[in-house]
Amino acid sequence: MSKPVKSVRPFLMFQGNRCEEAIAFYTSVLPESRIVDIKRYGSGEMGAEGSVYRATFELAGQQVDCIDSPVKHAFEFTPSFSFFVECGTEEELERLAAALSEGGTFMMPIDNYGFSRKFCWLEDRFGISWQINFE
Repeated sequence: MSKPVKSVRPFLMFQGNRCEEAIAFYTSVLPESRIVDIKRYGSGEMGAEGSVYRATFELAGQQVDCIDSPVKHAFEFTPSFSFFVECGTEEELERLAAALSEGGTFMMPIDNYGFSRKFCWLEDRFGISWQINFE
């Protein structure tokens, strides 16, 4: 008999030692969010000393894992993966959109797209995509 799965959650791979900066930003912007754990590379290990070997953080209760990849890749993040945020108020949507879009770009600016009264889709300064919705 096989062992049961322990968990399934998103895993973000940052390049260029940006992981800790990104998760500190996300947990400061989204309510009920926190950094759960950060493990770092030590001297002589595969990654740059002090960079993130593995971190876990929570965004409104959703756990996410991430790393600073010690291996350079020819790919980055893509909008085919995004965080979908349901807001309780229009003001919260506008606040989050303003904060997360700083240094980033809107793919769909805040508007009524028919499927939602207020929605936007953006890529933040770290390359992560966010869909922010208020119905």
